Amino acid sequence: MIRRVCIVGCGAIGSLYAAHLARVAEVHVLVRRREHAQSLAANGLRVSGIHDFHSGIRATCDVAELPPCDLAIVATKATQTAEALAECGYLFDSGAVLSAQNGLGGEEIIARHTRARVIRGTTFMSGTRHSDAHVQYELDTATWMGPFEPTATPFSVVQEAAELINRSGLRAEALPDARPAQWAKVIFNSSVNAVSALTDLPHCPAFADEQEFCSLGHLLHALIEEGKRVAAAAGIVLHADPWKMNCVGAQTNHPPSMLADVRKHVRTEVDFLGGAIAREAERFGVPAPLHSGLYRLIKGKEAGWTFDQENRPAAARGVRANTDSAISGSNGLEFRVPPVDLQAPQERENPSPKAETEKSKI
Repeated sequence: MIRRVCIVGCGAIGSLYAAHLARVAEVHVLVRRREHAQSLAANGLRVSGIHDFHSGIRATCDVAELPPCDLAIVATKATQTAEALAECGYLFDSGAVLSAQNGLGGEEIIARHTRARVIRGTTFMSGTRHSDAHVQYELDTATWMGPFEPTATPFSVVQEAAELINRSGLRAEALPDARPAQWAKVIFNSSVNAVSALTDLPHCPAFADEQEFCSLGHLLHALIEEGKRVAAAAGIVLHADPWKMNCVGAQTNHPPSMLADVRKHVRTEVDFLGGAIAREAERFGVPAPLHSGLYRLIKGKEAGWTFDQENRPAAARGVRANTDSAISGSNGLEFRVPPVDLQAPQERENPSPKAETEKSKI
């Protein structure tokens, strides 16, 4: 029976899970910033919007303060998964871990850092975090979840986790195979996020408009159709139609997470979204020029944030120049791809508890 839950990462999605589940279980939250933990511990979490209530929260930024938990929900950005689970994964060895992240590859990373039964998860709920202690619940769609095949997670474990989430007031659906749901969202997410990040537009009606030759909806539709061909090559029959998802979402004017990252010059999740589709397309021999092209443009945009700093003359960077030779910065763009193999289960590392003095970096 699930009695104790840990939420790893407390952005908008993590906050929604934490506040709701605190009504039906003992919930602990692991965050990166000390002031975030202090705010949650002192003030709890307020939920507004679709639901309106307040929950008391146990929060910390120190892994050593966490007890072992029956269920963990990983709600960090996909780029932070390895760092987060390397610190706390051992606490869940006797329980289950649900990935509630964007993209492909998160479950493989989680499985390398814990002996827990891993649950493949995809959530469509959305919210806006107004402060460390206040989240607005905006879209009450379900979390789709199923066994992560390489860890042989029993379906009964998935069902128990889904039942707990449903009792909390959120929505969840246990599926024998969650890959069709995951791929549907990945295709939708990768298309919308990349176009939003490159145009500086929120997810607005223009994303579904195909009336004129220049209409942006043509690009979105082509991206989605390309993603569907890759999914078909991978043997995936989609759980939902990503184009219909786009048409519904385009009425919200919601700013996608990648747009927020680009505006703040923060590393995006593109490696796990469009990059993952592009790599799977290459693996199955399916052309995916649109996803590959947008993936490389986003990586180029990321590289541009530090290009000037890296390529300024040495004197301007405060480096003492050698009188015999000029000092120059790096001139190449380095595109990093996370080491995730989607073809076969990863060999999991043997987790070991961290020293009590180490701090979590979620």
